[in-house]
Amino acid sequence: MIAFDVGKVDFDKGGGLVPAIVQDGSTLQVLMLAYMDRAALEETLSSGEATFFSRSRGGRWRKGETSGNRIEIESVNVDCDGDTLLLRGRPMGPACHLGTETCFGEDLGRGIGQLGALERIIVSRASGASDASYTAKLFAKGVKRIAQKVGEEGVETALAGAAGERAELESEAADLVYHLVVLLYARGSSLAAVADVLAARAEK
Repeated sequence: MIAFDVGKVDFDKGGGLVPAIVQDGSTLQVLMLAYMDRAALEETLSSGEATFFSRSRGGRWRKGETSGNRIEIESVNVDCDGDTLLLRGRPMGPACHLGTETCFGEDLGRGIGQLGALERIIVSRASGASDASYTAKLFAKGVKRIAQKVGEEGVETALAGAAGERAELESEAADLVYHLVVLLYARGSSLAAVADVLAARAEK
């Protein structure tokens, strides 16, 4: 059950419907735009899965009910005017019926959003056979080896920062970030948890 006050939404303004923007909770990439009536919103909150009102079909539909590409919703917010919803969640496949990651093309979220995409890939490969990928091989070696790799990459990043070219620094920093995300997941944590710590510090 997702906590949200349905009474904050002004359905009357749009004739019973409000636009609902769906965003990937990890990458913050906009996945799609759909519409909700009160019943669709209430079903989304109770089921935890994105449910909308189809203007063409004239009724409710749950995302992925035929394709299997569901979206598990983590949070729902309403804008300052009370007439637009923002849903953040975890897509279980392509969000678009055309098979693309989003209804706005294939861009997987540049900038900070790319870290969320990286984390998702790491999670998907963590339980694979040890020879399936470098990531799976790292997890098979255990937390101590992963932590050691973070230390090694940290030193290489520092050396590149002190005396290397910018391209070398960027490359080493990318290696460091990758191994750090692997370590976080191996210890049951995530980038989101680190972001929460940073947010708490910013408030002090």
